[in-house]
Amino acid sequence: MQMNVSQLLQEPIGATRRQQVDEALDITGEGNRSPVRGECRLLRTQEGILANCEIDTEVALNCNRCDVTYSQPLHVEFEEEFVPTIDVHSGVALEPPEPGVFTIDEHHILDVSEAVRQYALTAIPLKALCSQACAGLCPTCGKNLNEGPCQCPAEEPDPRWARLRGLSTENRENT
Repeated sequence: MQMNVSQLLQEPIGATRRQQVDEALDITGEGNRSPVRGECRLLRTQEGILANCEIDTEVALNCNRCDVTYSQPLHVEFEEEFVPTIDVHSGVALEPPEPGVFTIDEHHILDVSEAVRQYALTAIPLKALCSQACAGLCPTCGKNLNEGPCQCPAEEPDPRWARLRGLSTENRENT
């Protein structure tokens, strides 16, 4: 996801470019490369290049209920400014930017890979579910209940709750 922006850096502030993105990227750091597709709009600013990107990708996740691996689609939108490390006209090294700022390398290549990776990681759901109706695993035998019921015997209710069950039945009959 590297883009040569040397021409854009030489143009006046406000100049724009559109760049299509269609590559593979290891988003989670586990060695699985996911397809990344979308578009970045590049805008020349006083400091560097403002990248406004809309990206679609997917990651392999394990369901929190049934532990099955599934593919989670992600839509990522971000806007980040990238600052050059070398002056495009003179070739002189510029002051290093403060930590955490995205940079354009010494060959005037703007690489949005790290920004895409960071924003995609924040788009991953905290509770990964293969589907909203996921039944999970049987707590006794561990069978995936999405594949059908298990053969475990029905658990007898705790006898200490019997009186309360009776109250619940009486309340429904009285209403």
